[in-house]
Amino acid sequence: MNVNATSAVTAVGSHAATTAVGATLNRVFSETLAGVLFTELWPQRREVEVDRYVADLRLADRAAAQRPFTIVNFVSSVDGRATLHGRSGPLGDDGDKALFRALRNDVDAVLVGTGTLAAERYGRMIRDPEIRARRRRRGLPPEPLACTVTRTGALPTEIPLFAEPEARIVVFTCAEVDASAAQAQVEVVWMDADQISFAAVLSNLRSMHDVRALLCEGGPRVFGALAREGAFDQLFLTVAPKLAGGGNERSITTGPELPDPAAMGLEGVLERDGTLFLRYSLSK
Repeated sequence: MNVNATSAVTAVGSHAATTAVGATLNRVFSETLAGVLFTELWPQRREVEVDRYVADLRLADRAAAQRPFTIVNFVSSVDGRATLHGRSGPLGDDGDKALFRALRNDVDAVLVGTGTLAAERYGRMIRDPEIRARRRRRGLPPEPLACTVTRTGALPTEIPLFAEPEARIVVFTCAEVDASAAQAQVEVVWMDADQISFAAVLSNLRSMHDVRALLCEGGPRVFGALAREGAFDQLFLTVAPKLAGGGNERSITTGPELPDPAAMGLEGVLERDGTLFLRYSLSK
């Protein structure tokens, strides 16, 4: 176990797997999905390969000095549910998994809430040695930095991610954290309770870890907080041609409503086997 405790910057700008079989991230990707083709419907009509599509977005080049360029990736049923029976996996298909993989492979860091880490039983961020080698050739670490925020200090250290010695994890907290059971490389960044925010977290990741492109994989509570702080740039929303029906499943955001709806600009539309892949920018 490797734990490195640091203190966070208090002056923040305005922007601040081997996984267990059958109990893993259900949207976990097959590493053989490279080359999956989509039909781009807008702004132009053409066939696109998903890895090239993501690479051409040059996400890291869009980073600001104060924080990473932050994207959010969610899947939703046609009736607006982000999960079915508590998990996102039943909603996705091969295209969703391919986009999920391509985004993760391209970024410097992945932000995930502790509840999602536990529910989806996260393992290491990139399992395929060839993809890790490809990242090294691009000058990136072999795997994205895993990031999470806990106000209570609670961590799901029993999940495979914390048992992976090569995994790098940064935990932001205002409480005492016990990561002694972890075999992963865990850094704990402590913040004052009145200072901890996602803007502050993003600012720290940019200044202390040189994170230029960050992917938020959920859950809805984390995305809701990012939306309230205006601390994200683009949303990649997969609309699955599936109906969840009734029940109490969540939408892609939870928490207090915004005072007014945040305007979003449509940047791109892909389609594959009836599934739509929408990319929106948050209007500033």
